[in-house]
Amino acid sequence: MKNGIPISEHILPFLDYCEVEKGLSNNTQRNYNQYLRLFTGWLKIVGQEKLFPHEFTTKHLWDYRLYIARKYQNPKGGFLSKKSQNYYLIALRALLNYFADRDIDSLPSSKVKLAKQKSDDNISFLEASDVEKMLSIFDTDTFKGLRDRAILELFFSSGLRISELVSLNVDQMSMLSDKKTDKTYELSIVGKGRQVRTIFISPRAAQWLRRYLAARHYSLAKALFISLKSKDDENRLSARSIQVMVSKCARLAGLSKKVTPHTFRHSYATDLLAHGADLRSIQELLGHKNVATTQVYTHITNKRLRDVHEKFHGGRDMKS
Repeated sequence: MKNGIPISEHILPFLDYCEVEKGLSNNTQRNYNQYLRLFTGWLKIVGQEKLFPHEFTTKHLWDYRLYIARKYQNPKGGFLSKKSQNYYLIALRALLNYFADRDIDSLPSSKVKLAKQKSDDNISFLEASDVEKMLSIFDTDTFKGLRDRAILELFFSSGLRISELVSLNVDQMSMLSDKKTDKTYELSIVGKGRQVRTIFISPRAAQWLRRYLAARHYSLAKALFISLKSKDDENRLSARSIQVMVSKCARLAGLSKKVTPHTFRHSYATDLLAHGADLRSIQELLGHKNVATTQVYTHITNKRLRDVHEKFHGGRDMKS
């Protein structure tokens, strides 16, 4: 059906739909809102702020793609990378899917093609030696150093997303009270899209979590990882604080590459694959809905195998 409401007025109902029917996290909803604000802002720039869904054409879509690729600059004055462009396009595609689900005439979401990225740009991961360098940076005689060490140990042990780690509570760690030093612990979490999955905490990560929990005995906060700024019940450490900590730690460890909390998730998956884990298992451990999402890690391991072949076998002269 044709709808008498301009696209810009569909954004709030779309966000409600994301929460109630799609079960998307608050973080995803905020991101969609941010990305779609750029789209509706562009509609205003080009004099199309009253454009209806059924009037949205492939020409509009192409012009918008050119805008985010060539004209739009972020607050720091830089142009969007292809990866960043895709975030905006994915949000637009989700909006078009919403129109289809609501029987509102508009462009099919399949018309939104994502920008091509080099496979090497998709995944950044750490070698085990790089992880150890970062872990050795912390002064674990201090509460902050102990907390941050426990965070990175848990990231690498579990493959958690940062939003999942931040939302953990103290009471979820009650199983660590048995103090077994050789046990891998299982923990059920609610991940992206409110999907329940099991993560695993290695004996080493468990030991660091125990030490951290013992050091924060003074706090009544229900959050597992807490800030040092106050001691109230709402003192949950923010995702931004963890991002800053990880980035600073990588610099202090002498790593030249950009390292984020998600880099640890990539490193976790790549390490599993390199040691023989199958894609389906990794898919479940990461909480990917589709194995195609997980297959991106094969590009990394395949490249590493090629490098090994070229170094130790390929190109050598054979003596007769």
